Formats: sequence, structure tokens, C-alpha cells
Amino acid sequence: MATITLTLNDEQIHQLKQTFIDSLSKAPAYALYQLRVENCVITAYESKKVVFQGKDAEVYASAFQHKTENTIHQAGSDEVGTGDYFGPVCVCACMITQENWKKIEHLSVNDSKKLTDEFILETAPVLMQHLPYSLLILEPAKYNQIQPYNNLNQIKAKLHNQAYLNLMKKAGPLPSLKVVDQFTPPASYWRYLSTEPHIVTGLHFETKAESKYPAVACASMIARYAFLKTWEKMEEAYGMSFNKGGGAPADATAETFVKKHGFEKLHTVAKMHFKNTEKLTNKGDTQ
Repeated sequence: MATITLTLNDEQIHQLKQTFIDSLSKAPAYALYQLRVENCVITAYESKKVVFQGKDAEVYASAFQHKTENTIHQAGSDEVGTGDYFGPVCVCACMITQENWKKIEHLSVNDSKKLTDEFILETAPVLMQHLPYSLLILEPAKYNQIQPYNNLNQIKAKLHNQAYLNLMKKAGPLPSLKVVDQFTPPASYWRYLSTEPHIVTGLHFETKAESKYPAVACASMIARYAFLKTWEKMEEAYGMSFNKGGGAPADATAETFVKKHGFEKLHTVAKMHFKNTEKLTNKGDTQ
């Protein structure tokens, strides 16, 4: 059983607790808290020493070791499209090494939500040329088939896991630092995957990770690129424009779509469990 002891700052100690808040356990004497996560016990002491003990001690400690060493070798994953009534859910996992980082560090990679679609359409193909990546595109028709049996976070967890599995097949062993832009507590993430035959473990979960880890930023940009290109094909196929998001403009698009193509086709372009569908049917526009 491995034991790793690190000295962390107050922000890192707080971040570690928030990341694994669902795994809090009774703290021993002179400890701020103790976390019992998968294959590891993490104890943070008042002295700011943090002890990682267990089979996966190195995996959990690596996120903070990497930050200290300022190395770029990392993998990251992110998703796009989960807040849009129309269009697919796209998840990407990618890997950055010291070598391929030199080829893309001039590109101003960032959280895709902070970049224009025009910039992403221009830049993401360059990232895809130089970085190992795995991209999954869940079209609305397939999404609507599985959604009754999986909530949205469960769908995302399974897509992130599969993206990492695919990335391993394409690129070989993954770095010890594998970051997921956190969308659910880690304990819930692992629970959602409990019936999966193969699970990528040793992940580091962090909110707003796309602004802190280049690999997550690149994954975010590639996922957004795939979303935009799929959106273009959807508009071409149905001969109309679609509004992004899930608000009133999307409601108006839904009405237009149903008048033009019929309600029975809506499942091919929209996530049917969104409240937009209910509002549409309440208006009697399903005829």
C-alpha cells in the first residue's frame, strides 16, 4: 500500500475537500478532514500536510504533484450540447504531451464558452491534427432512446468514460493526470458507471477545469467544433435554422419545425425530455 505526503496550500486543501465532498469520513486527531475515496484514504492535517494512502495514492496525489512541477503532460475531457434543446451531446477526451504542446501553445486554447464559434471552427482542426483525441457524438434520436433509462449526468459519465477508453486504444497509456470538467460529485460519477464492463479510474474532477488545464480546454474546443459541424448538417437536412440554448428562441424553433416537418420528426433533432417539448404540446402544436 503506497503512502504519499505532500504539503499543499489552503486553496488546494479546500479544492481537494470540495472535489470529494461526498467521501468525507471521521477525521483523526489534528486533521482538518479525511476522505475515503476509491482505493485511497486522504487525510489533510492542520500542518497543511496531506497524506494519500492506498492502492491509488499516486493517482490522487498526482494532480497536485503535476501542478507543482508545472508539467504539461495531461489528459482532459469535456462535453458540449447538454444545455441545448436541439442538437447532439458531444464529448471529447484528448491528451497533451510536452512535444505536441509546442505545436499548439500559440493557439490561445481556452474554455470553448469563452471563444467565438468562428475561432473554434478555425482552430479546432489544428488541435485535431496534432493531439491524440477521442470524440463521441450522441445524436438526438439515440439520446432520446437511452434517456428514459439514464439521467443526463449518467449519460455524460458513460460518454466521458468511453472517450477515455477510446483514447487509450488510440494513444496508449494515459498520463497520471486525467482531468474531468466536473459535472457531478465524484461519488455519483463512479456510481453511474457501476455496471460498465470497463472503467477508467484515477480521474481528477474539478469545476471550471477547462480554464485551468490545457487538455480540458482542447477537449472543450474539439467537442464544440463537432457540435457546430453536426448543427450545420442538421440545418441543411431540414432546410431551416435552429436556435441554440433552451429558452424562448428554442421554443419558437420547435413550433416552426413541427409546422414544417411534423411532431413525429421532432425526436430526430431535439432532446424530448426538455420542458420545451411540454410547452409545445400544451400549445396544441402537435397536429
